Amino acid sequence: MNSPSRGNSLKWLLLLTLAVGCGGSESSVEVVELKGVDEQLGVSESALTGCLNYKSTLSTTATSLNLRTGPATSYSIIAVMPQGATVTTMDSPSCDSGGWYKVYWGGVMGWASGTYLSVVTQTASVRNEAITRVEGATMGAAGGTGFSYWWGHGAWKPNQAAGTCTGNCGSCTHSGSYGADCSGLLAKVWQVPSSNTNVSVDSHPYGTIHFNVDSSQWYTVDRGSLLKADALVYNLNGAGHTFIYESGDGWGNMLAHECKGCAYGCVKNIRTATTSYHGIRHF
Repeated sequence: MNSPSRGNSLKWLLLLTLAVGCGGSESSVEVVELKGVDEQLGVSESALTGCLNYKSTLSTTATSLNLRTGPATSYSIIAVMPQGATVTTMDSPSCDSGGWYKVYWGGVMGWASGTYLSVVTQTASVRNEAITRVEGATMGAAGGTGFSYWWGHGAWKPNQAAGTCTGNCGSCTHSGSYGADCSGLLAKVWQVPSSNTNVSVDSHPYGTIHFNVDSSQWYTVDRGSLLKADALVYNLNGAGHTFIYESGDGWGNMLAHECKGCAYGCVKNIRTATTSYHGIRHF
């Protein structure tokens, strides 16, 4: 059976959204069901298995392949990918989960059957870049600790004065040219955007309100599978915080790098996190 391409599928969904939003009813709009190849019918000898490095490139081999919300046919279909579509693995390492891989395609993340995937390129582990940034930026700058908490800022430099913070943020006051708040630290360590590479140049492009939702540069991960250089974040009722995970139990005690607050500064410490936090990972 020929299935609609992703473009046609998304076009029908868009038309449905516009019609309902403009006063139409669902019954007056044709609904196209997303449906690709039956993932259960693949030949086992040709199936992709084992582990791949993060951000490896794969290609779909079926006429149309479902991208699902989870690693089984019981999960709903997000999109249908055409034959020859290239997808990117999104775990490190990316190992088959019952024959399924977590992948990113056309701005959408989901699970695809390894039965109909082939390897185009397998990268070196680019996760090492993020790990190096954590160790280099947070540890290399004054041993990774000691700079002041600076609300709405992000900059530090070895052998420079740490600065001081007084009061309660965001009405706190700061002296000195270096320091960071929680989001300023994370943006520097992850180098987001890609121009935010010089730790001595003050830059604060994002707040926790941005890190709290998936974007083209980071995405949600389960707290039970956190990797070094991932982060945890929450933003609720105008308040928020984020910190960088190094090791430990994502639901228990964790070793973390964070700009903790005015009275604490930027520290490396053991901490826990409430259920308000969720894990995020840089692409």
